[in-house]
Amino acid sequence: MAPCNRMTPSVMGMRAFPAALAASSLIGGYAVARSTKKRQLGGAVLAVGAGACTVLWWQQAGPVKAVSALTVMIGAFGASHPLAKQVGAWPSVIGVAATTAVTTFMLTSAKD
Repeated sequence: MAPCNRMTPSVMGMRAFPAALAASSLIGGYAVARSTKKRQLGGAVLAVGAGACTVLWWQQAGPVKAVSALTVMIGAFGASHPLAKQVGAWPSVIGVAATTAVTTFMLTSAKD
């Protein structure tokens, strides 16, 4: 009997964790910066989350996809600022976090 190539729930969860962490880092970084009124603390939350995500992506998908996913995350952070002027801060952060989660999950889960 040939092995099944479908992802089991545990494998799917392991693959989804860094994407969820990336989204949470964007949301958490903004929440910390806003609540403390210290942008540096929010940046630190984002940086720690991005570092952890990069390590996980590197282990799961290799260096090229890890750097690509990190680039998506940094780009989303940058895009959230002008977007916030159009739709508001929280909607912007939630939108880029969701986009980051989906994009990085698809990018790092794709088979070569």
